[in-house]
This record gives sequence, C-alpha cells and structure tokens, in this order.
Amino acid sequence: MVVSVLSYKQKPHVVCVPFPAQGHVNPFIQLAKILNSLDFHITFVNTEFNHNRLINSLGEDFVKGQPDFRFETIPDGLPPSDKNATQSIAALCEGTRKHCYGPLKELVKKLNNSSQVPQVTSIIYDGLMGFARKVAKDLGIGEQQFWTASACGLMGYLQFDELVKRNILPYKDESYITDGSLDAHLDWTPGMKNIRMRDLPSFVRTTTLDETNFVRFGEEAHICMKSSALIINTIQELESEVLDALMEINPNIYNIGPLQFLAKHFPVKENGFKSNGSSLWKNDLTCLKWLDQWENDSVIYVNYGSIAVMSEEHLNEFAWGLANSKLPFLWIKRPDLVKGKPNSLSQEFLDEVKDRGYIITWCPQSQVLAHPSVGVFLTHCGWNSSLESISEGVPMIGWPFFAEQQTNCRYISTTWGPIGMDIKDDVKREEVTTLVKEMIKGEKGKEMRKRSLEWKKKVIEASEPGGSSYNDFYRLIKDAFHGEIV
Repeated sequence: MVVSVLSYKQKPHVVCVPFPAQGHVNPFIQLAKILNSLDFHITFVNTEFNHNRLINSLGEDFVKGQPDFRFETIPDGLPPSDKNATQSIAALCEGTRKHCYGPLKELVKKLNNSSQVPQVTSIIYDGLMGFARKVAKDLGIGEQQFWTASACGLMGYLQFDELVKRNILPYKDESYITDGSLDAHLDWTPGMKNIRMRDLPSFVRTTTLDETNFVRFGEEAHICMKSSALIINTIQELESEVLDALMEINPNIYNIGPLQFLAKHFPVKENGFKSNGSSLWKNDLTCLKWLDQWENDSVIYVNYGSIAVMSEEHLNEFAWGLANSKLPFLWIKRPDLVKGKPNSLSQEFLDEVKDRGYIITWCPQSQVLAHPSVGVFLTHCGWNSSLESISEGVPMIGWPFFAEQQTNCRYISTTWGPIGMDIKDDVKREEVTTLVKEMIKGEKGKEMRKRSLEWKKKVIEASEPGGSSYNDFYRLIKDAFHGEIV
C-alpha cells in the first residue's frame, strides 16, 4: 500500500535522541526511518562515541544520511575512549544527565536558526534521556517519549519507590542473595501476576538507595509517565494487563511494535539507506550461509546481547554445555564478552565443536532468527532480542544479565505460554546441555515451538493494517503530529 502524511501545517521535523546503547539505538533508527518514509525530516542525535562506532561498522556514507535524514552528535560527558564496546550504563546515565542538556538545547536552537532544514516541531527522546523533555519544554516545541524496553519492565521500575515505602529495600546486607528474600512473591504490582522480587529489574538487588542505576532508572520511569505521548515498542496482545495498568497512569500510550514488522508496510528509501540497519558492530553475513546446511529447527542460536559481560568460569560452563549437547550452534561472542579475555575459549573446546559450532563476533540477528534452521535462542532476554524471537516464532532459553531482562525472562517462562525456560544465575554445563537438548529434541521444546508460532501469528496480525500496533501508530501520527496516513 502507498503511505503518506497529509494535512500537516508544516513539514514535521523530529529530533530523535536515543540512549547511547545498541539496544536503544536499534529501535530508534527503525522508528526514525518509518517517520522519514512518511515525509518527516529527521535529525538523529548520537553521542560522539557512538557516531564513531557507526562509522566503523557501516561506513562514512551511512552517517552522511540523506537530505531529509541527518545525523548530529552531542558529547556524553565521559572520558574519551576508542574502544569498540558498550560503555558503562551507570556512567552513561550520570554522564547524559549531567552533561547533555546544554549541548542538545544548543543543537536544536542551531537547527531552528538554519534555513537549510524545517523548523523543529518535536523531540522524540529515549525513556532514559529525560533531560530532552526539559529542552523541548524550554524551547516550546512538542515532545514524545520512546520507551524501547518492555512494558512489564517499565512497570517494574515504577515499583522502586513502593519497595522503599514498604521497607523491603534497601536490603541490610548481601545475605538477601541466599536467604530466600528474592523468592518473595509480590501480589501488589499493578497488572503483573506471579511476580517475585527476583523478577523485578535487577537494580532492586541493592543494599543502598543511592546506587546509580537504582536511582536513575526509577526516576526516568516516572518521567516517562508524564510524557504527552509515550511510545512503546510492544504489542497490546502481548502485554495487555500491564499496559492497561500503565494507561491508568498515562492514557497517552501508543504500542507500535514490533517495529521491524511495522516497517514492512512503508516504502523503502533509496540507496539502501533503510536496509543498512544500525549495528554498532560489523555484521558477519557468512553465518547465514552456514545456517543453510542444517535441518529445520536444529540449530541453537546463542547471543547475550550488546552489554552482558560474564566471568570466564561462566563462559566455559556455557561453552562446554553447548559442546556436550552434540548439537549444532551459532554463537555470537563479542570481543568484550569476558573482560580482559578476548580469546578465552580453549583450543580443546574449539577442536571439539569445529564441525558443528560457528563462532563470530556479531550478526544480523533478525535474519538469523528468521532462518528456518534455528530451533532455539539462548539469550540474555533483552527486549529487542525477546521481541525479535517472539516475532519469528523461536522459543528461548533465558539467562538474564541485568536491568529488566529478569522481568522479560519471567514472562517468557511463565506468562506467555511458556515459550521458554530459564537458566540458574550460577550456570552449570550440565544444565545447559539438558536444556538445549530438551528444546531442540524434547517434547517440551516442541510444545514451546508451537506456542511461539502462535505468538508469531498474533504479532504479524498486530502490525498489519487494521491490527492493534498499526492502528496505534496511525493514532500517534494523528495525535502527536497532526497528520493522516492514507
């Protein structure tokens, strides 16, 4: 179908401000390109550090953008670094909060003083970049907030204050890890059933109330609920109960996920710009050809995302758990997955799996998950990964690392079917072997694959014209940008 924006008073010019981490940049780029397809002028604001990483992975031509899609930069407030790795999330939260308001305000003022671009009509800012809301208010322009994680994760962050009021937090000492405190059920979390303390975002595991991530994520979640338009990359059918509870706080919520499916209904921009993605690492496309040699639903896909860092001991438990399964696997192993150990897999292991294990540093994940040979996804349960897996009908084995990944994992292993299993925090190779074999060859795996395919069907329907996500996107364009999609 042909899609266009009609009847706006002036050409919309949106400034997009993602949190500077891969899992946030990806959906922001997807949303920005959809808006660009609707004749919006886009200014996409990366930190200087991530801008340089995009150049390294996608080339100078990509960051040159197009006449109506331009990239700009602001500093992140952190010390200079040339490492090709994700920066500390806590440091980024503090750095952006303290140092980004002024540079963003000056950038928007510069754009508005330019005769080369339309006047800025709106700032769409990340759920962790609340300073951008103040910039929009100060300059008298529109603002919309984009929560790139799950709705259940957002509701989890909103409980931080309540946990303090109920004298549950802070924990007195580290004994909470082993004394059963994390297994306490919480029957008062709005829209969330069968949730334990261990299922809330990981920052609740604290013995102090001034821990940076606990403070920042809790604060930013409440700022989210004040936005004039809160956009979430999720599906009404997937998170209906928690979304209903969130809408009692802020009725101006728009669920437009999954963006990669929604984007299929909008025209592709010229020169391959839309199809280039937004990876901060170089994709290794050879894995797609490697996958072609395997039978349907036979390969374990392993990827712990862009942030997770594990001990060498845990890495070896995962490695030998995969090796001992005797099953084929594709493993995305970032150079920074184990701190200070870029080549931490033994030659013995590499020899053992040489005919059935393929290990690379990064891949086009949505294409991998769509490949028919992939039978299960061993994941950290980040929201982009979880949503992409659900969208492609691939069941999961979860080993959540931090933030709301614990919440996502709980929903995967209970609420949504289940469509996955979870691995204990202190992972052992025997557990890994047992779980991957069950998911690929066992009856539980077959049942979860069937339920996953049922969710895939619902996801596709939601993103089609007339579906819940497509309709919410239509409503967003009308309410926030005074346009119409025809």
